[in-house]
Amino acid sequence: MNTRQEKVSKQIQKDMADIILLHNRELAPGKILTVTEVRITPDLGMARILISVFPSENNADIVKELNEKKGLYRNELSKKMRHQLKKMPEIEFFLDDSLNYIEKIDNLLKK
Repeated sequence: MNTRQEKVSKQIQKDMADIILLHNRELAPGKILTVTEVRITPDLGMARILISVFPSENNADIVKELNEKKGLYRNELSKKMRHQLKKMPEIEFFLDDSLNYIEKIDNLLKK
């Protein structure tokens, strides 16, 4: 990943976290949503946003809902980043299940 990709990725991560925080009450009441990572293609045309949900019940439904409304989130993101990028990358949300994996390992070690 080159320097430009890293900078854009970090900025998208920061701005998307702010946007999700604003929409969290209607999107996932009582849950904590975290933007854990943003992976962007070398041409800056596609951004894959990894979301962690805690507690993890119905986390796939939340990611599905985020993807259904990705046009809204992309529009808000483009307003925040209008001075950094000429063209806003397409966005897609994915579930980051690394916390679930860590929890499973932890539970196995406690046995």
